[in-house]
Parts: sequence; C-alpha cells; structure tokens
Amino acid sequence: MSPEQKAGQVLIPFFKGSQVEAHAALIQRLHLAGSIIMGDNVPRDPQGNVDVAAMGAVNQRLQQAASADGRGWPGIIGVDQEGGAVARLGRPLTEWPTPMSYGAAGNQALTREAGKGLASELVPLGFDLDFAPDTDVTIGPGDPTIGARSMSADPAAAAAHGVAFSQGMLDAGVLPTVKHFPGHGSVTTDSHLSLPVQPAGLDELRARDWKPFQAAVSAGLPIVMTGHIAVPALEPGVPASLSAPSYAVMRDLGFKGVAVTDALNMGAVDNQYPAGAAAVKALGAGADLLLMPADVEQAHAAILQAVAAGTLPAARLDEAVQRVATMMIWHARTTAAAATAGAGSPAGSGVALSARVSASALTVVSGPCGGPLVPGAVRVAGGGPGDRERFEAAAARSGLAVGSGPLVNLIGLGGKAAGGDIAVALDAPWPLQNSTAPVKLALYGRTDTAFDALAAVLAGKALAPGKLPAAVGPFPAGTGCP
Repeated sequence: MSPEQKAGQVLIPFFKGSQVEAHAALIQRLHLAGSIIMGDNVPRDPQGNVDVAAMGAVNQRLQQAASADGRGWPGIIGVDQEGGAVARLGRPLTEWPTPMSYGAAGNQALTREAGKGLASELVPLGFDLDFAPDTDVTIGPGDPTIGARSMSADPAAAAAHGVAFSQGMLDAGVLPTVKHFPGHGSVTTDSHLSLPVQPAGLDELRARDWKPFQAAVSAGLPIVMTGHIAVPALEPGVPASLSAPSYAVMRDLGFKGVAVTDALNMGAVDNQYPAGAAAVKALGAGADLLLMPADVEQAHAAILQAVAAGTLPAARLDEAVQRVATMMIWHARTTAAAATAGAGSPAGSGVALSARVSASALTVVSGPCGGPLVPGAVRVAGGGPGDRERFEAAAARSGLAVGSGPLVNLIGLGGKAAGGDIAVALDAPWPLQNSTAPVKLALYGRTDTAFDALAAVLAGKALAPGKLPAAVGPFPAGTGCP
C-alpha cells in the first residue's frame, strides 16, 4: 500500500446531511477506511421514519467508494445504535429499551438474543460495524453521561451482559465495539463538552471499570473504543484516547484487536488538539482507527507529514493498518456481506423480542408485587415528548381507562423526582430516590412495547420480575419483587 492508502485506512470520517456523492468522492480520493452514519445522514420518509431502501443505497455507495482502490476487504460502514437514548436509526427498525434493561432482567441468554436482534436489522441496510455496546460501569446519579446506557453498576454484571450482547451482534454478522475504555461510567464530566478526569487509582480501576474490558478481551471481541478521559495514574492531563500508557494497559489485558478512538471532534479533544494534531497523537499513542476527526483532510495530511518527518514511526502506521485490514478480512470470511439479498432480518422484526426485554426488566422499587396497581382507570402526567401519548395507547390496549383514578407520573430522560401515586422512571432509575410516590417503578425504556409492559403490570395482568441493576438512594441494587 502507498503511504496515502495507509493514512486513509486508519480514518473513519463523518459527513454533513445528504452530501453523499461529495463524501464518496472524498473516501475514494483519500482511501478512507469507510464512514460513520450519523442522525442527519439518515434518509427519512415524509412521516419522519427511516427510508430503509434509501439508507441501503447510501451505504452501498459509500462501500463502493471505500473499495474503489482495489483493496481486498470491505470498507467499514458504522453507526451508533445502542438502543435507548443512543439510536441513530428509528422506526421502522425495532426500537429497543435502554441497555440498563439487560442488567435489570439479568438473563444473559436474552441479552445475547437482543444483541443479535438489534444487529440483524442493520445488516440489510449495509452496516457492518456498530459502535455498541456500552460496557461502562455506572456509579449512579454522579454519572452525567452514561446513565442507563450502562448495563449495570455491578462490574461483573456489566462484563457478562456486555460480552453476551456483543456475541449476539457477531452472531448476526455485525462487528461490536465495547466502549469507553478506561471507563466513562465513573467520571462526573461529559467528554462531549470538556475533559473528564478519572481520579481512581489503578487497583480501583482494575476492580471496577476495567472488568468489562477484561471480559471482552478474554472473549476475543474485535474492537475496543477508548474514551476522552484523563487518568492521572497513567498520564495526567492527556485523554486516554491520545495516551500511550492507556493503550499499553489495554494491550496488557491481552487485547490484540482494533483500538478505535471515540469521536475526535468532541470537546474533550478538539478544544486541546486542533487540526490534524489529535489524529497524529492518537495514532502515535496506539490507536488503530481514528473516529470522526474534525477535518479528515487535515488529519490525512498530518499523518503523511508526521511519517515523512519521522515524528510518527512508519511501523506504528503499518501496525494500525494491518490490524484494521486483518479484522475486515476476517469479518468478510466469516460473515455474509452486508446488504446481500436475504442477509439479516427485515426492519421491525425484533419488536416481540424488545417487548420481552422490557417485560423482563420492569422493576418494582417500592409497592406491591402482585395484583392490579390501579382500579381500572388512571391519570397520567410528566414524561417527555410523546411519552404520555404512548402511555395512553398502551393503557387502552391493556383495558385501562385514562382520565380518572390514581396519578401515574412519568419521569423522562434527565427528569426530576415526581410525586403522584405511582412514579415511573423511563430512563435511569435515580430520580425515584427522591420521589414521594408510594409506588415506584423502573421501566428503563420508552418504546411502545415498554409502555405495554408497564400497562400490563398496572392492570395486574403481568408481574414485574426485574431487579435494580444499581442502587437508587435507600434502595440497594437487587431491589425488586421475588
């Protein structure tokens, strides 16, 4: 490969809106590894749903551009699709509850099935890599960024469910990405805005934050994402994504796969390392794939310049390219090509499975464990956009009238504690700790099927078997009905 090809092979760019042809030309000219699809790149129909055929056509065009230089492996077409709040692709694809649902349900076989179900709907659209699952261990309300994206506050549970979900994704033919090493669930700053500092020592990190990553490595998972988090015990003031000691620790865990950075256009990095500096520093530190540099042309030029000047060893670039190419060759050999006829599952095919996840996760934090919680009619308040409408539709399907009776207060993403007769947390359960409602339920999702699970429990037609995967004020982890 030429130096230009090598420099391109370690870069995953983003693009604005629907500028597909211009982006394809850039991928081809710079020999880029592929592309990530963000929310503004997703073609939509007049109702705002994903235009599945058009999305497939976009990805096919980008895949053609990535393969135009004759490389013998597919390009990377990636997306952020975790379920819950982080899902670039909505209906008609299956909507999944928050990943914390898996920790609450506590069923690794179900978690693996869900990983396969989510990923299998990405395949017909031409995606071959998903920047999921999030295997961070949350510390609870002090964690402003990850929250219900974390599967559990228990390191062993986060590890087990992270591996199970990833294996399900591989079963479907999509490369999973465990993230965000060295752990984003225990820092109190959002790295999208500025640089979080992880004050914990290495022994504490090994016992908590690194357990899911060690499990991922032991399971042979192919990709680990590094987060923009400074760890003074490793290298003060430098984001782990750009820090050689951080990559050294990851390799010391036994990791032989592809290390990808979190998006390099995020505030924690871009504020400090402008132009192509972040790409060169991350690559020199040990990253193999550089995600979303603020300006991919500048990053490509800076890598070439650094290699020519000897400030970036040519052998380091070769190692990174070899890891990326090896992974994609392995992927192509072990998986039917994305977007081939009959590959994967059609959009929406996972709805019944998503319903099972929510029904298995729903947790009674306080209140009775059996029988109807309402007398056949309810009032509803709170929630975010569309939540009340979804609740009312689910109530009707369960035979509950809406407009009189006990008050069900919905607490949405980032919502505050709510009163009423029954408080329901739709995202992370922490707001329930200050709720004055005598009945407190954690739902971990706001999909139609999550609301169906809620309505069935309210009407006494189903039990809530979930257990809290994290402590909520006075309610310890594990709280729930027997």
